[in-house]
Amino acid sequence: MSLPATESVPIGKPSFQHALEAARAAAGGQHYPSGALYVVATPIGNLADITLRALHVLLMVDAIACEDTRHTQHLLRAVGIQRSGSELIALHEHNEIEAAQAVIARLQEGQRVAYVSDAGTPAVSDPGARLVAAVHAAGLRAIPLPGASSVTCALSAAGITGDPGFVFTGFLPSKQGERMSAVAELAREPRAVVLLEAPHRIAALADALATLEERLVTVGRELTKQFEQIATMACAALPAWLAADPQRLRGEFALVLHPHEAGAAPSDDDRVLRLLMAELPLKTAVKLTAEITGQARNALYERALKQRDG
Repeated sequence: MSLPATESVPIGKPSFQHALEAARAAAGGQHYPSGALYVVATPIGNLADITLRALHVLLMVDAIACEDTRHTQHLLRAVGIQRSGSELIALHEHNEIEAAQAVIARLQEGQRVAYVSDAGTPAVSDPGARLVAAVHAAGLRAIPLPGASSVTCALSAAGITGDPGFVFTGFLPSKQGERMSAVAELAREPRAVVLLEAPHRIAALADALATLEERLVTVGRELTKQFEQIATMACAALPAWLAADPQRLRGEFALVLHPHEAGAAPSDDDRVLRLLMAELPLKTAVKLTAEITGQARNALYERALKQRDG
């Protein structure tokens, strides 16, 4: 489906007028199947990162399912697209299963529906995965529109060399014990690890990662935004780096834990035990180490006593 003629395209923000016209010219002649879900990536901070195909699809579809209707309406108006409230469907982590059925009903009628999260690529860390799975289960199509992603953005700026493999972990648990257990597992992971964190929890995450000592971490704060910061340092230095400037505690964070350096062996059981003992009571550290490593708890307890006393 093509967009309407240029003069009828709803343009509410002059700075995006040419972008909407370019979207019609570049993407309007492509094939857009009916009865399909369009999974649309949206900017993670900089509005100019929206793609021409995303603009075209957000104008074209019959409805837009979104993580937050108010946030999406603000985004649409910022790029010059006017959609009525009745054309927006709230679909977030608390109602995704139920709302997915409403989307599927529209698709079965032959409608085209887009799905957007608040920022970035849906179904990676944000909601959307259950929706896509339900669409596939119903025998319908889900069509991805690639674009901004904090995961790939952080990786591209981290300067990871050698083995290109990485693990996307996202948000670690909020409880201290569970978070330290997760960090202990990351200590044994030889590949790069991508983490996400909110401003109110970044200090706690930094303290946990500091137990990894000299392993490098790249911190991406407010990626693509005006006050973007990207810095690489040893994990042990991360708490002090954050504390050095109150502004560094603000904004959304994407972090890349670098792979083990060449020739460095992955952390052994004693290292995991030591990491947990630094933050947790001895018995709790032993219990979690046993669960992570599969080692006998009694033997670990004896080693823990030696580490504490040595």
